[in-house]
Amino acid sequence: MRTIGLIGGMSWESSAEYYRLLNEETRRRLGGHHCAPSLLLTVDFAEIEELQRTGQWERSGELLAEAARKLEGAGAELVLLCTNTMHKVADAITDAIKVPFVHIVDATARRLTDHRKVGLLGTRFTMEQDFYRDRMREHGIELVVPDEPDRTLVHDVIYQELTRNRVEPASRAAYRDVMARLVERGAEAVILGCTEITLLVDQSDCTVPLVDSTRIHVETGVELALA
Repeated sequence: MRTIGLIGGMSWESSAEYYRLLNEETRRRLGGHHCAPSLLLTVDFAEIEELQRTGQWERSGELLAEAARKLEGAGAELVLLCTNTMHKVADAITDAIKVPFVHIVDATARRLTDHRKVGLLGTRFTMEQDFYRDRMREHGIELVVPDEPDRTLVHDVIYQELTRNRVEPASRAAYRDVMARLVERGAEAVILGCTEITLLVDQSDCTVPLVDSTRIHVETGVELALA
């Protein structure tokens, strides 16, 4: 099995989920006491969050590209970026390394074989900017994002609660309502397009399939590492 490099820390809560899922999936496939050979490099989310908020995406790309180079230098044979939002700068990462980079949007889209119109929950950057929508469109999938003020609610819960290890019942109820409105607008499934959202809601909270981008990303990484 090839060594998997993880660029984490955005937030550490989601990185912990990645590490858990990575090893659970490896054990499921290989059995026994098997776990995934992996390297985790944690960046400082405070620095990344400020760059997001101030629109300094080029600098963010430089930082994450450097993280990827360090992982490759340490022996990583493929790289996963443990966040949806920062796939906005995925090109900077792929250009910086020679080993494969597993893109979360491609991995997620390949699982959506039965759905062409899909809701998306994530950070404001993921829901409003083109990088996620355009890549999904390349796979023939139309995204539906919440209207305002739902987008603000979804974003604020991520940054003010979930990335600070807070899981609030009231926010879970609010997310249920947001997802119901996406379904009313024709969403055939809903992508959990932020790695922390799985800490808050699950399939019991939605009437259409929930698509866990984090789990799909991990499963794709393990499959490639075992190929």
